[in-house]
Amino acid sequence: HRDLHKEYRRQRQMCIRDRRYIPTINISSLIKNNFETQNAFKTIKEIEKACVKVGFFQITGHEINLKLIKKTCGVGNKFFNLPDRKKRKLSPKKWNKKNKNLYRGYFPNDVNGKEGLDIGDLKVTKTYSSKLKNQYIEHLNLNKCFNKASVNDLNKYFDSIYSLSETLFKSVIKLNKKNPNISSKAFSRLKTLSTLRFNYYPNQTKPVEISKQDGVALGCETHVDSGIFTILYQDRKGGLQVQNRKTKKWHDVPFNKKALVVNTGRALEFLSKGKFKATNHRVLWNKSKRLSVPFFFEPSYDFKMNKSFLNSRKHTSSGQIYEKFLNQSLKKFVEYQR
Repeated sequence: HRDLHKEYRRQRQMCIRDRRYIPTINISSLIKNNFETQNAFKTIKEIEKACVKVGFFQITGHEINLKLIKKTCGVGNKFFNLPDRKKRKLSPKKWNKKNKNLYRGYFPNDVNGKEGLDIGDLKVTKTYSSKLKNQYIEHLNLNKCFNKASVNDLNKYFDSIYSLSETLFKSVIKLNKKNPNISSKAFSRLKTLSTLRFNYYPNQTKPVEISKQDGVALGCETHVDSGIFTILYQDRKGGLQVQNRKTKKWHDVPFNKKALVVNTGRALEFLSKGKFKATNHRVLWNKSKRLSVPFFFEPSYDFKMNKSFLNSRKHTSSGQIYEKFLNQSLKKFVEYQR
């Protein structure tokens, strides 16, 4: 009984430590895209501090309806409960030879221990995609697996989370004393490589990886993300951990049903000249089913990645295009070896 009490106290202290380490920021002052108020400036400085010190933070006051988040999770759970042959109707060519899509779609759990569904901008039509002929701008026919109501919910969620991501990016631009509206040079809806992903962790019989650092069993490998920001909804089961860059210790990201989790990616690290570093994170091996819904906020495929974009008065429009930057970044992920 005494040992149980000790363990309870230890876990409680760790939970308090993790809550203190990963800040929660109310961003309601930024939502109307008015970055000039005193409250907005204070919020932006909090975001800056979280990005520099941790690389992860949680946001409340984001105005994405909790009912819409629940509906979106429901759409994902319903999809993963479909028979394998039905899910593969949305698979890339690698897992369904009848399909032409290579980048978007469903991947099975024998790839790296989890199932996933990658959805690009739902405004991309078949006609637009075929005219553009870009490897990453694909039209995915969701009607193969989803009814109209589900597609409608996915559309609403993509629109909301994209708009929220843009607000966060504009706040970073504002930090650099530049006009937030220059975000339109980096992000164009029909050209964005942003991805709405559903990660579904089934009853994993064995870990995907054993951490070389601390021997912990993992359900998702240690990695950093490719884009500007990732905005994630994680379910109550949690399991997401963030690494402290200095101490190398791992911290749980606490579940908060009203909050979304935000982390920095490699593209933001590049554009900020290393000020906002992409941060290592991982998911613990969990024998029970788990769903997470990350949104990877990524620039237009033809955006020229130049360090002057955020850091000088005149932006030089030269540099590697984001499509090539992403291409390099994806090589380390098994599920994208297609």
